Amino acid sequence: MDASKTSGGNAAYHNFHNDFVHIQDPNERRRLALAEIDKAPFGWYHVRAVLVAGVGFFTDSYDIFAASLLTTMLGIVYYPGVGKMPTSSDTAIKLATSAGTVIGQFGFGAMADIVGRKRMYGLELMVIIFATLAHALASSSPSMDIIGVIIFWRVLMGIGIGGDYPLSSIITSEFATTKWRGAMMGAVFAMQGLGQLCAAIVMICVTVGFKESLESSSKLANCTGVCAIAVDKMWRTLIGFGAVPGCIALYYRLTIPETPRYTFDVAKDVEKADQDAKYYVSGKRGEANVDEVARIAAAKNANEQMQIPAASPRDFFRHYGKRKNAMLLAGTALSWFFLDVAYYGLSLNNATILQAIGYSTSGAKSTYEILYNTAIGNLIIVLAGAVPGYWVTVATVDTIGRKPIQLGGFAILTVLFIAMGFGYNRLGENGLLAIYVLAQFFFNFGPNATTFIVPGECFPTRYRSTSHGISAASGKIGSIIGQGAIAPLRTRGATATNANPWLNHVLEIFSLFMLLGCFSTLLIKETKRKTLEELCDEDDYAVGHAAYQDPGLRGEDGVIVEQKRGNTSDS
Repeated sequence: MDASKTSGGNAAYHNFHNDFVHIQDPNERRRLALAEIDKAPFGWYHVRAVLVAGVGFFTDSYDIFAASLLTTMLGIVYYPGVGKMPTSSDTAIKLATSAGTVIGQFGFGAMADIVGRKRMYGLELMVIIFATLAHALASSSPSMDIIGVIIFWRVLMGIGIGGDYPLSSIITSEFATTKWRGAMMGAVFAMQGLGQLCAAIVMICVTVGFKESLESSSKLANCTGVCAIAVDKMWRTLIGFGAVPGCIALYYRLTIPETPRYTFDVAKDVEKADQDAKYYVSGKRGEANVDEVARIAAAKNANEQMQIPAASPRDFFRHYGKRKNAMLLAGTALSWFFLDVAYYGLSLNNATILQAIGYSTSGAKSTYEILYNTAIGNLIIVLAGAVPGYWVTVATVDTIGRKPIQLGGFAILTVLFIAMGFGYNRLGENGLLAIYVLAQFFFNFGPNATTFIVPGECFPTRYRSTSHGISAASGKIGSIIGQGAIAPLRTRGATATNANPWLNHVLEIFSLFMLLGCFSTLLIKETKRKTLEELCDEDDYAVGHAAYQDPGLRGEDGVIVEQKRGNTSDS
């Protein structure tokens, strides 16, 4: 009986299942299919896959980090005479996205392991697009305050953003070649830097576009009339533009095939990529045409022969009941937690910090100059620090390794935050800005990138998405603490002449979390140039199956001898 092919696949994601559909032994079919992925030479296929996954992170980052500029403009429009939002409202808007992100990371992460990657991929982008557009069109009414409406939509946006973390990470890792897997995952995450850059550029464009109206007021507090109308249009344009790249990538996300690793290890469906393949139409293959008799026979054969544990709540707790597995999850989760306390505590307050050190307000004679200087300051921080940091990681992560980059980044950040905190009153405006830019560089050539990469590699397929979601959600819980409990301390003892007297102590607190990150990094494993199966100690099921047929592959005690030959990425 001829085996049938499955649909699913596009220019960015190849359907590897069909290449080995003629082989009957499920273990051999699995081994050959995964080896094809692991050893594939880097090509345009990989570039397209990175772009499709990366556009989501571009959108995520744009929406998250535009909040720093958003709250500045909302303060002008909705608090006339003051020109600034209350700290509580400012913090609530920034926390809303992180709160939603935690829900999305847990929820989408678990669902991707339960129902499959392809069923969930694209849904999170739909949520982001819808919430972004609704956010940009939000307004107040007699019964609803604008701040509450924006918080609602940013929570929903955060749920979609949260789902993008585990899905983009594991789909990229499960389709990537072993030799350059770190670079591919790092490039996906590096789109965050481009998203931040785009937000700064759009802010500059809308500020220059409304220059005449903005110059009608001398300071933020008296920006009323045509000035306030201009700023209201500016923040809506800034936020609404974030939906554009997501719309471009949506088609490719909805038409990907299921990842081969999920098909073999979780679905164990070797005749059909997975249950919903018929819903995904390829430009060349059309709908799936599966011989159900062959599929049922193959599924029975796979269940009998493939030595892969089945996913279940009981197996999940058994797996993480082992000390080494629990410590690994603790290492990825705690590292992300410690990082995000400081990273989001600072990065979502770029505009505030620029004003605190005098960059955006020093010598400014109009609302236009304040907003323009703030946008330029954000552009400097992103171009000089964030973007180079991301791409240096991409260039070196598969040679230096994940663990050294993460450990070195945490160590350098500890020193930089100590310098900023204890030398705050002596460094001056330019000195503080320089160290702050350096901190942004080592965030991204350091733990901000590696905490995303490692959880997408080091866990078994059946729990990879859930474990990544747990790790990522731990980070966002850290960001909530950083933004909600620590960053607002900067206003403690505020006066009319000094709105952020405690900022130096906040920086000192962040240095402690960077130091703790050094210790949590010791719990993770180095993942460079190892197959995903090697990393989760489930390297070669085909050899395991053959051992039942060939006693020569068993040890003296009858235990199967694990062979890991020919599985390095350099082969």
